[in-house]
Amino acid sequence: MSLFFDQVYAVVQMIPPGRVTSYGAIARYLGHPKSARMVGYAMNASHNRPEIPAHRVVNRNGLLTGKHHFPGSKLMQQLLESEGLSIKNDQIIDLNNFFWDPNTALPPIEI
Repeated sequence: MSLFFDQVYAVVQMIPPGRVTSYGAIARYLGHPKSARMVGYAMNASHNRPEIPAHRVVNRNGLLTGKHHFPGSKLMQQLLESEGLSIKNDQIIDLNNFFWDPNTALPPIEI
């Protein structure tokens, strides 16, 4: 499992500031399309690693489903807003304008 988590972290570190991706997009990129939940577990385990911008990973609808794993009630939202995203009711406004898909942005990985 730690190899998978390390692969997730490598992808998350490539998400540009001001962009977000989804748990499922990362799972698909890594060749495990049914492992979105495992990507979520990796994000939850990353909070002691400040080099991992976990706030840039949201659910497929742009909901800040991981917000409860950040200290404070609005930290995930504040981090995204500081990068230029707008959030309403814990959801990114105009997700399509900010979505970063590793499947198109990165070269294929060898599995």
